[in-house]
Amino acid sequence: GTQMTVEIHPKDTTPQLFKKLSFGKGPRRLPSLRGQDNKAFQRTEAPRPPGGKDLHAYPWDKSSLKSMPVDLQQFEKLDAYALKVNVKNSVEELVKALLKQARTDLEKVRAIWMWICHHIEYDVVGYHNKSQLSSKPIDVLQKGKSICEGYAGLFEQMCSIAGIQCMKLSGYSKGYGYKMGQTFTGDSDHAWNAVYLDGRWHLLDSTWGSGAVDDSFTKFTFRYNEFYFLTHPALFINNHFPDNSNWQLLKPTLTLKDFENNRLHNSNFYMLGLLTAHPETAVIQTVNGKASVSVDCRSATLFSFKLKGTDEHGLMTLKKHGMKLEIYPQKTGSQKLQIFAKPSKASEEVYNCVLEYVVECKSVDKAMCFPKDLHQPVGPSWFTERQGFLRPSHPDPIIHTNDGRCSVTFTLGKDISVLASLHSDNTSLTEDMRRRHIMQIHRGNQIELKIHLPHAGNFVLKIYAKKKSDPGNYDYIFNYLITCLNTEVKWPAFPQSYSKWVEDYEILEPLSGLLPANRNVQFKLKMHGIAKVLVQAENTYPLTQSRGYWEGTCNTSGCREVFVMVHENANHSFYSHVLKYEVETQ
Repeated sequence: GTQMTVEIHPKDTTPQLFKKLSFGKGPRRLPSLRGQDNKAFQRTEAPRPPGGKDLHAYPWDKSSLKSMPVDLQQFEKLDAYALKVNVKNSVEELVKALLKQARTDLEKVRAIWMWICHHIEYDVVGYHNKSQLSSKPIDVLQKGKSICEGYAGLFEQMCSIAGIQCMKLSGYSKGYGYKMGQTFTGDSDHAWNAVYLDGRWHLLDSTWGSGAVDDSFTKFTFRYNEFYFLTHPALFINNHFPDNSNWQLLKPTLTLKDFENNRLHNSNFYMLGLLTAHPETAVIQTVNGKASVSVDCRSATLFSFKLKGTDEHGLMTLKKHGMKLEIYPQKTGSQKLQIFAKPSKASEEVYNCVLEYVVECKSVDKAMCFPKDLHQPVGPSWFTERQGFLRPSHPDPIIHTNDGRCSVTFTLGKDISVLASLHSDNTSLTEDMRRRHIMQIHRGNQIELKIHLPHAGNFVLKIYAKKKSDPGNYDYIFNYLITCLNTEVKWPAFPQSYSKWVEDYEILEPLSGLLPANRNVQFKLKMHGIAKVLVQAENTYPLTQSRGYWEGTCNTSGCREVFVMVHENANHSFYSHVLKYEVETQ
């Protein structure tokens, strides 16, 4: 009357660690482990190998991060319950406690997953000294720590007790110590699991779901990562390559060479809603000193980058659904490029690293050495639109000018006051002069920034803004790169304006803040609400009003400065200075 169970396994799978149960004579009832029902415990049948209906198309179809529909909100109560379960004496008792709130197979797997991810820490000491390490499920449970082998073994046994088919898988991973573009040889270095739910196999990694180790591999930090629960196989293959290629659950399967060459996306990449990045390879060769990277994403996302730890040698532009980056390394050789991102609505300043490349530079393009003041990203974008700068005349980040003059226009949102300044590495402009090489012209809700460069070279046009109703400081919004190769260029600054120069006044002539000596100079100014306008040089010259413009001539003989003054009220004798011009020395 003694019962015996025989298990038959394909030779390339690991046998299940079923609980060994000693049967007496005749059938015996086992303790119930299936939620609240009192049916006899049903042990899992031997797992079937993955087949056609388990497979997902590669590359990723961008539909979902998971291999089956999962509503995380529906798990909130179960997750909270699983975290509070505190059973350490036996694996069976732990599973029994967890399953009290789990009805479906998916809920059982979720409860087991959440418990392991929040209660088992990575054993950094054991990793370095494997002789002191036991990966037996009961030892892992009681010690509360293990390496990947122990996580995967405990997960497998807990599923088995819960009546869920589960496999422990092993293979290569792009985890701690991985170097971009490296090859994989020898024994596998990582373990994870496959679970059978809704008639299909699914993949998960509770080691990576639990947290992370630091760079020196001496400290583990619990940091739950949802990404590795039922991960879509086309994403899982990014950093998990199983010994048995059937367990990729992909059609077509990838070769080890594909796995080695493919650039590593870490989980932040997908959790932030990013979709694809180009190029696909981990190593980028520059062409004529330039390399390009682009990222596509679902929603507005902010990006930054570091090449060898600095963002000076590139031009990053934000797009509505992603970003584009052009890199111009200023040294030859291999250099690490990191791309960071954060959601546009995130309040904190923390950018997460989402991509890494190695850039191999054979030649340097010295012409693309950018000013130190250039801030990333460059040029207008959805972000500057949100700040009230609409319909830019120059949508690209670089403005090229041959004669040293250019003009940028925007439609401004309501109640916005603008400040702009010009910066260059090889100029000694004072803060005042940085602003005086830019003239603002307002026409209704349009603003034009007229720019006259003091010399040839690369300049940064920085644009700041604040609410007119806000007494506070101006906030930096964005910048352009302005380039001029013409060495003949030498424009003087615009005239200095005073507080009585109202926003929608306009100078038509003279635009130059430096007037020729001993000459008659023509003035034409657009001003309203004014009773009289005088130009004061050695003598005083009144301007006459005609069709909204104040016009007239002044002679610059015998003076160093010329002022434009306005009389706001005909009954007052008081004049206010609005503009100041310098006169060339003879």
